[in-house]
Amino acid sequence: MSTPPVVPPLAAHMGDSPAPLYARVKQMITQQIESGNWPPHYRVPSESELVSQLGFSRMTINRALREMTADGLLVRMQGVGTFVAEPKTQSALFEVNNIADEIAARGHKHTCKVISLAEELAGSERAAVLDMREGQKVFHSLIVHYENGIPVQIEDRFVNALVAPDYLKQDFTRQTPYAYLSQVAPLTEGEHVVEAILADPKECKLLQIEASEPCLLIRRRTWSGRQPVTAARLIHPGSRHRLEGRFSK
Repeated sequence: MSTPPVVPPLAAHMGDSPAPLYARVKQMITQQIESGNWPPHYRVPSESELVSQLGFSRMTINRALREMTADGLLVRMQGVGTFVAEPKTQSALFEVNNIADEIAARGHKHTCKVISLAEELAGSERAAVLDMREGQKVFHSLIVHYENGIPVQIEDRFVNALVAPDYLKQDFTRQTPYAYLSQVAPLTEGEHVVEAILADPKECKLLQIEASEPCLLIRRRTWSGRQPVTAARLIHPGSRHRLEGRFSK
């Protein structure tokens, strides 16, 4: 993590604002970020450290950190600490892109971790989504994508085994499922459904977020010609991601 230059004690940055105490804490932290003293990925002092340095109650400090996390200025990672956030990443709402390419275009490093990669038999719901017979073979991958070491997406993907029979043989730490599928079953049509959700406990652990943090869920289906290829759930922490779209009449 980055180490900032030597600066005066935090209490010296508080000023005499008449604002509520939690708002003054937010102003102080914002000043530290905007001045460059606390750059992206800098580990913010813990709640206990801030209580000791500023003399405010833990409740006051906690509220300030929670609100700044909700605003996307801080990232709280369970069991690790609170860090200054990178400016929010963004994806195109009406396009299907390779997350590794999006991250590289921002000048950042993409890595990923394959949680599971297996063959399954499609139940009634999965068969309906992929327009196949119940009991037909599908491949299931669960992957966490990281930007500069911070988890930014869970990719929970089901793949039509008839379209991509060698899917399970791929090393998805070297090539994303999107890149591989673009080679064997070029995309001709896609569907996006976007929801705001709270991730389940397992997903929160994978994304290193608090259970109360809102997430963006993109349900994506893709086709190659008339063949359904994939059905995926893409989960992004709301504090680290946004969607953008542009359209014309």
